[in-house]
Amino acid sequence: MAEGGETRSKTGHRTHSQMSRHWQEYGKKHKPANRSRKKARRLMEKAGKVRRNDGREVDHKDGNPKNNKKKNLTIMSRSANRRKS
Repeated sequence: MAEGGETRSKTGHRTHSQMSRHWQEYGKKHKPANRSRKKARRLMEKAGKVRRNDGREVDHKDGNPKNNKKKNLTIMSRSANRRKS
């Protein structure tokens, strides 16, 4: 059965209203952490450590995206950052 008591479309996919509801809930959970990650990136760009589209990422040493202190931030390649997790 589909979300909210609605039936799914003939193809079995979620309806537009079901997807809208899903993304509204998803955004509430993930926007604050993503906002902090973007802030860390901007801080490092301002410090001259990274440039836009350079393929490098800002890593939080303690794993907490809200801790944007300079001593907690490092720069690493995208692949190394993914391996770390």
